[in-house]
Amino acid sequence: MKQRDSLIYLIVWIFLSFLPNSAQSQTRYSVSGYVKDSTTGETLIGAAVRIANSNRGAVTNSYGFFSLNLNENENELHISYLGYDSKTIKFKPGKEIRLNISLSPVGLKGREVVITGERSDKNIRSTEMSRIELSGEKIKQLPVIFGEPDVLKAITLLPGIKSGGEASTGFYVRGGGPDQNLILMDEAVVYNPSHLFGFLSVFNSDAVKNIDIIKGGMPANYGGRLSSILNVNMREGNNQQYKTSGGVGLISSRLTFEGPLQKGKSSFLVSGRRTYIDVLAKPFIPSRLSGNSYYFYDMNVKGNVILGEKDRLFISGYFGRDILNFQSPQNKDVFFDFGWGNSTATLRWNHVFSPKLFSNTSLIFNRYDLFNDFTFGTNGFNVRSSVQDWNLKSDFTWFPRENHQVKFGLNYTYHTFQPGILSGSLGSTSINQAINKQFAHEYAAYILDEWQVNQRLIINAGLRLVAFQLVGPYTQAVFDNETQLATGESKVYKPGETIAFYPRLEPRLSGTYLLNSESSIKGSFTQTYQFLHLATTSGAQFPLDLWVPSSARVKPQLAYQYALGYFRNFKQDAYESSVEVYYKPMYNQIEFRPGAQLFFNQNLENEMVFGEGLSYGAEFFLRKKAGDLTGWVGYTWSRTTRQFDALNNGQPYFFRYDRTHDISLLLAYQINPKWSANFVFVFGTGNAVTLPVGRYTYRFGVNPQEQRPEFAIVDVYGKVNDYRLPAYHRADISFTYLAKKTEKWESSWNFSIYNVYNRANPYFIYFYPDIEKQEVKAFMVYLFPILPSVQWNFKF
Repeated sequence: MKQRDSLIYLIVWIFLSFLPNSAQSQTRYSVSGYVKDSTTGETLIGAAVRIANSNRGAVTNSYGFFSLNLNENENELHISYLGYDSKTIKFKPGKEIRLNISLSPVGLKGREVVITGERSDKNIRSTEMSRIELSGEKIKQLPVIFGEPDVLKAITLLPGIKSGGEASTGFYVRGGGPDQNLILMDEAVVYNPSHLFGFLSVFNSDAVKNIDIIKGGMPANYGGRLSSILNVNMREGNNQQYKTSGGVGLISSRLTFEGPLQKGKSSFLVSGRRTYIDVLAKPFIPSRLSGNSYYFYDMNVKGNVILGEKDRLFISGYFGRDILNFQSPQNKDVFFDFGWGNSTATLRWNHVFSPKLFSNTSLIFNRYDLFNDFTFGTNGFNVRSSVQDWNLKSDFTWFPRENHQVKFGLNYTYHTFQPGILSGSLGSTSINQAINKQFAHEYAAYILDEWQVNQRLIINAGLRLVAFQLVGPYTQAVFDNETQLATGESKVYKPGETIAFYPRLEPRLSGTYLLNSESSIKGSFTQTYQFLHLATTSGAQFPLDLWVPSSARVKPQLAYQYALGYFRNFKQDAYESSVEVYYKPMYNQIEFRPGAQLFFNQNLENEMVFGEGLSYGAEFFLRKKAGDLTGWVGYTWSRTTRQFDALNNGQPYFFRYDRTHDISLLLAYQINPKWSANFVFVFGTGNAVTLPVGRYTYRFGVNPQEQRPEFAIVDVYGKVNDYRLPAYHRADISFTYLAKKTEKWESSWNFSIYNVYNRANPYFIYFYPDIEKQEVKAFMVYLFPILPSVQWNFKF
């Protein structure tokens, strides 16, 4: 009933908003086009295009495109982008005018913390809240572990986004889990974003153009996850001249080639990265461990071509793998290879139907693989699992009037889940087993309108229609309706036969009310469903984690998020500040029974328990944007709980990554033209963990050789997540020295220190009995001490 009413209200609202308004100036003609970098030819995302002597304007979209409706007496545009010379263009009014605008980069006195092309007061005027952009160049400046720049580590410095820990690229947004974040690389889904068991992410900073993180107020053109959208846009490549860049660090090196295929019309980019831990460590590894090694590699490729005034084509791809080789030091016949990785490919076509209608159509492939090979002398077997998607989507942007921007589109995804294939041999016995594949269709259609009602009020209203269909062939275990336990029976579904079908509506609403030229109030409501779930018992995404679809037993996850914020700028927009509060109930949340067997389990659903979640909090943010000293400070106060009838006696408990207090401080200082410095400090309440409150022994038999009794020790656990680890905090610092910069060559050095004051932050706790004192002692394991690193970067 509520979903039907939401649809009716939206349709009525859209029709009313397009009724003639006598107070609105009549438009005479339209101007549209692209804004790009004059030196590289790459389009500029978020460049500000303003009508001269007016407060009206637009910003370029993710492809650098803009469109404006002008009155007959308006014939001048002012274009600006941070770090570039502004430009004013005059033209003769006409019916439809198309412009290709190039801006030239200039040196900045101070380094921007977030380098985007947004107008300086965008944070108070736009309907966007809980949304932040970072450039690839800024990410490279931050001090990080082993000198490796990392996208996912950078976003955890923002309020409301929490890290899963030092050895994790998992992140948690406003009380959600790591699987509740939709991670996109040029529109392709990345199911596991980690290298090196979570130490680094799969995103090569040399290939990253910018990132866009949405943690609340999600517009209707995004969906599929409950908590956030991380959109990583890759660079297009230089279409003016050939360039080479790279970096040499302590554990890996990067190399990027780019240049024009046809100058000014097309370009390519190839960027690769590989660790050399295995190579550097080899001389120091004892001979008995010589068969052990670990490394990862990845590659990004991208090409684009301007087909004409109205058409552009983009093709991009990613391929990465982590490989771990292990040979037993006690038995050389025991050997295994353990690997995992992502593969993506995206084909995109931009088309301008008219100055008022822009479209992008994408065909996307993505796949995540896990593969293991085990050898025991003459015996051996291998295990494979994967998740794969084919995705076709079309997105349209329509500019019907000066005060309206309408987006609408369609999206279809075909999912294939392969939980496990086991093959091999034990002696003369061959092994060939497989867990049943699962197949699903996912559909989405959306429409949204950003309506500037008047000079003070802007509303963004949208509706997203989604549907998920799990289909055969599949053999489904049958569960008892009362006990929810498997009966031992099964039901067979034919190819294409529907197993479960979930159509849903997702209303979205956000708005901004300008109090004055320096401050505004924003609010948003978001309803989202999630049909894919991560089968894991760990706090972060590890290679053994499996993605499973919604089914007749596993219902889609659901979340409502309400947010309200106050935004204020100071000193002519040199300082930005905001305060946001949010309330987020979540339903059909998934956990696993203690001791659940997740890998190669034919009846994985039988291991699941279902419950609810709740998260609420307040986020404070202050950013300085200009001058030699820039940076931000963020503080989050929050509460996150879960409630499952089958866990903790049905009582609510703290989510494992609930953090009452979370503080982040980032400072960037331009010392002189050669030297710059960055400083980071983070503090967070300790993670909630479940620890034993006692233990007992029981006799289970007699040792037949020594004729003595055998005992087992059993730990007794109390409430779930009833103990807090000590608070996490550390400080990092880095210095960048620009050794040389000419038109043909640039060389710089980055020196960083991770964990400056050598804080021993706990990674996990284990227990060891002291037999003499008849007591059990707890020991904390600490991961990273103070770690200096150095990296050399170059361009030519």
